[in-house]
Amino acid sequence: MVTLDILLGIPGVEIERTEITMEGDLHIYVKSTVQGTHCHQCNELISKPHGYGREIKIQHLSIWGRRTFIIISPPRYICEICDSEPTTTQQGDWHDARSPHTRQYEKHILISLINSTVEDVSIKESIGYEAVMGVIDRYIGKKIDWNLIKKLKGIGMDEIALKKGHKDFVTLITNYEDEHVTILGVINGRKKEDVKSFLLSIPKHLRKQVKSVCSDMCDGFINAAKEVFGKKIRIIVDRFHVAKLYRKGLDQVRKKEMKRLKEEIPDKDYKRFKGVMWLLRKRECELKDEERELLSDLFTLAPILGVAYALCNELTAIFDSNISKAKAKRAIKSWKANVKRSGLSYFDTFISTLNERMEEITNYFIDRQNSGFVEGFNNRVKVVKRRCYGILNPEHLFQRIFLDVEGYALYA
Repeated sequence: MVTLDILLGIPGVEIERTEITMEGDLHIYVKSTVQGTHCHQCNELISKPHGYGREIKIQHLSIWGRRTFIIISPPRYICEICDSEPTTTQQGDWHDARSPHTRQYEKHILISLINSTVEDVSIKESIGYEAVMGVIDRYIGKKIDWNLIKKLKGIGMDEIALKKGHKDFVTLITNYEDEHVTILGVINGRKKEDVKSFLLSIPKHLRKQVKSVCSDMCDGFINAAKEVFGKKIRIIVDRFHVAKLYRKGLDQVRKKEMKRLKEEIPDKDYKRFKGVMWLLRKRECELKDEERELLSDLFTLAPILGVAYALCNELTAIFDSNISKAKAKRAIKSWKANVKRSGLSYFDTFISTLNERMEEITNYFIDRQNSGFVEGFNNRVKVVKRRCYGILNPEHLFQRIFLDVEGYALYA
């Protein structure tokens, strides 16, 4: 038969009696079966009894669907070693003196917070919002504990906005190892000095393990990585950000040509091309026959758009190719020549960036490594923000991301 002692699951205590309150809560009165404690002054083990401390009520995991509280008057002991003979109240290892909950219950709170919100957990558990926040602060630091990181091979750096449409950015620093992404830091802002300061805070034995850094095209991120890690590591500008930049040129052509066509062709014909932006973003091999026909008709009316589309597809094909870095450089140089022959100026900004960051961009072709893991992780962070109705404090954002990513492994 399962006894209440087993359900309670707390060693070192003995149940004296139980009662159910008018509110329906279960109160379990216990006494300690552990003898002695450590003196709070000299830290020596002491065993001379000196009465009992005040009665304390500690919330525990629910039993039989009832809120459960453990009520105990912890024994006190006097130290005969110290001259002043101080007394010390025994502290059970199942409970933190700063907390109104057992450790088991607090871990339950942490698990409940994964994929949830502080407010939801507060309501479900009938405890205060600040009490839930207190559990988070006791178990999860506001910055990474480097002792938890055993390997640090690939670092990712990217930025997200704390508020949509605002310029309140934070920089996310992540570690990618064995197909698992770990949050290392949430930096307030995106300045090179702040990113560099964080990278320098990485313990030397971990810094020596880093082989690559994946980043967007932010000069601050790239230069900070170069100054901290030097030439020994490979800095890779993410393919996603490269594609985003050269497709921006295609979008510029599309907007200009569609504006012209709206004035020159009948409304009935113009409406055929509604939503063409999404077709232009599709891979050519993924287009349906009717979509190919629609684009063909559009390019007849706007040949310059057809040229820009072909140039974008040509560059995408280069990045899709399983070629060496040297061959990639030659192919991209040929592509630049094709752009020049086309007379299009819409890719000038991208080509300027390409010339400046050719090494970092073509490093992708060495191991075809990119920061797709960072982009996927960013989407996860955005879900955390939306679920929590926005988190404007970078330290609290770090705690919630860390809990969502590592919580099950650490507390389940």
